Amino acid sequence: MTQQNRAELLAPAGSYESMTAAVAAGADAVYLGGQLFGARAYAENLDMEQLKRAIDYVHLHKRALYLTVNTLLKEEELEEKLYKYLLPLYQEGLDAVIVQDIGVLALVREVFPKLPIHASTQMSLTGVHGARMMKELGATRIVTARELSLSEIREISDKVEIEIESFVHGALCYSYSGQCLFSSIVGGRSGNRGRCAQPCRLPYLCEGKRQYYLSPKDLCAVEILPEMLRAGVYSFKIEGRMKKPEYTAGVVSIYRSYLDRCLSDGEKEAYFVEPEDKRRLFDIYNRGGFTEGYYKKQNGKDMMFLEGREGEAPERNEALFAEIRKTYMEKEPKERIAGRILLRADNPVTLSVSCGGVKVQVSGGLAERAERQPLDEDRIRKQLGRLGNTPFAWEDLSIDTDKESFFSLTALNELRRSAVEQLEEALLAPYKRQDAKEWQPMKQMPLYQKSDKKEPPRLHVYLEKIEYMDAMLSFQEIDAIYLDSCAFDESMVMQLCENNKGTRRTFYYVLPHIFREREERLFDKSYEKLCSSGLAGFVVKNYEEIAYLVKKRCPLPLRCDNSVYIWNRRARAALMDYAGFELFTLPAELNERELRQLSSLQSELIVYGRIPMMVSAQCVMKNTRGCTGLFKQASQLGQPLQTARLSQGKQPALLVLTDRYKNKFPVKHLCRFCYNKIYNCKPLSLLSSKDEVDRLSPGAVRLDFTTESVQEARVVTECFINAYKRGIPYREEPWEFTRGHFKRGVE
Repeated sequence: MTQQNRAELLAPAGSYESMTAAVAAGADAVYLGGQLFGARAYAENLDMEQLKRAIDYVHLHKRALYLTVNTLLKEEELEEKLYKYLLPLYQEGLDAVIVQDIGVLALVREVFPKLPIHASTQMSLTGVHGARMMKELGATRIVTARELSLSEIREISDKVEIEIESFVHGALCYSYSGQCLFSSIVGGRSGNRGRCAQPCRLPYLCEGKRQYYLSPKDLCAVEILPEMLRAGVYSFKIEGRMKKPEYTAGVVSIYRSYLDRCLSDGEKEAYFVEPEDKRRLFDIYNRGGFTEGYYKKQNGKDMMFLEGREGEAPERNEALFAEIRKTYMEKEPKERIAGRILLRADNPVTLSVSCGGVKVQVSGGLAERAERQPLDEDRIRKQLGRLGNTPFAWEDLSIDTDKESFFSLTALNELRRSAVEQLEEALLAPYKRQDAKEWQPMKQMPLYQKSDKKEPPRLHVYLEKIEYMDAMLSFQEIDAIYLDSCAFDESMVMQLCENNKGTRRTFYYVLPHIFREREERLFDKSYEKLCSSGLAGFVVKNYEEIAYLVKKRCPLPLRCDNSVYIWNRRARAALMDYAGFELFTLPAELNERELRQLSSLQSELIVYGRIPMMVSAQCVMKNTRGCTGLFKQASQLGQPLQTARLSQGKQPALLVLTDRYKNKFPVKHLCRFCYNKIYNCKPLSLLSSKDEVDRLSPGAVRLDFTTESVQEARVVTECFINAYKRGIPYREEPWEFTRGHFKRGVE
């Protein structure tokens, strides 16, 4: 997109009061949630009538309202509830929905043709390819991942005609948004369902020291607003739907002032933030100070609130909060209107009012000739001036009277009320819609039907360490081996394919959990060779990789890992239409009953492995010991890993985070692509749940090996082959394990 000369200041609202405070403080738009499907389930979300009233309120003040529908939806929720929930809001004039679920995006695009769709930061969009994919699927705006640099945002802006929304202030998640299962796996409260319990804000023991290793400082980017504008950001988003109205109003008012300076001619070069305003932002709320986030750096210890504030509440500047309440919350903003009343004896009394180019006129009864005291201008002005709780205030009122007439005050009041009501209706009329299409439940597609054959599922293994390879090659029952690109460089993959030509061995290359400019440049160099190496296909973990390979017209089959969320059939169909996947990995957060609605011959189920609970641009190793420099050359843009160094076992060492219950969570610092993975303390295992898995009838089951020793991986593989291939039942796992969400699921 070309550099814009306008911008939007977008404010959070966890309540109706926060919404009105945001408007009063100068927000251009407000985002909030209703009673369903919002990523802040514990905010004071609005009910349906409040939502409709809020839509009208912002429109009367020439602002916009975006509804958060940014959770993952289960099959019955999408097919039975979403349409009924959104229809009255669409008709009322809702300005946009913010979505995470591809199935939601598909349904909204199908039945609400004029409703703009914003792709949530929960989609982990990190580049041009994901942005282009969202546009092709019908999104009008993307909310960038918080981890993007200004140069990466500029690249999206230059190459994709889509609005860009980026966070400018508020809390930072440790994990890439949408890629965090920590709260879900440990406590059953899923961030993908708006119920995050924030285990990241707790202390952990690591390297003999107890600190808040997963708790970033709050973002404050007020000093780099001009740079963000130049990078192509259109909407400047403030985080904080769980915070008080004073927070919303106070932060919005300051950013309003500085964004206006940026947009004023001649102000960009002289831009400067007053120390007093930075102090006010600090006093309104801060978590251990502020950081400018990732806009200018990859990661760093200075971005973290390592020392925490355990048991200590931040001090409140009560005088500042009182000032905010008085300025922005005790008075509601009023729209200025102009009017003219014509009051002459023996003629109908008429009152016309106008606002923003919209004009209405109402008529009352006949004015009478006064026998004693005519209705003078002062009494007329006083009576018409009583606009009370309406959203209007007089800017100009012209009174045309012959000074000889009488009209009852009751009738004058009714004339005023009628005029104001009709003006309000006229101002809101352009926003109303009646063009929603009829909703049709999705039919089961033959492609996804289960097989009647009672054959055992195919067995796949996923490897994150090269040491596993010899052991896995010794098992003839393994149908496919997934090679993680953090451990296997492209030359190793090609060598493995060459060495196993003529055998039944099939290898799939797993692209990184996060795909940004660095990763794209690297894979561009080896893509053609990989495609012609005998590789069976690629496994993708995010929308960037999907769109990247679709753009390249990849000749190899694609498989979709469970980090690309498919919780409903519409999501599956949308992705199948876009990329033609041969196989989907079933979600980690659905239970057996819910999985049964999605499972098919085109699906695989992970039956063993440590679930990645966080994927982060931050680095626990760097923030504890310091950057190790391991594979430093490889971590630079476009540099492949050296196979010789890998074969010597010099892979990133594990760190361990220990929580207050003595649970130990392994942490990998994946230097090749410079991100961290934090794994669950116990592996998921469905060894003794074979009967339940059989009822799902997946096309394949998968074993993920990440932190296990070679011997542990060998034993696990042997046990699963016995159970799933040879029909040898196990009543209990011979190792410590969890069943994850297979039985319980998430709310």
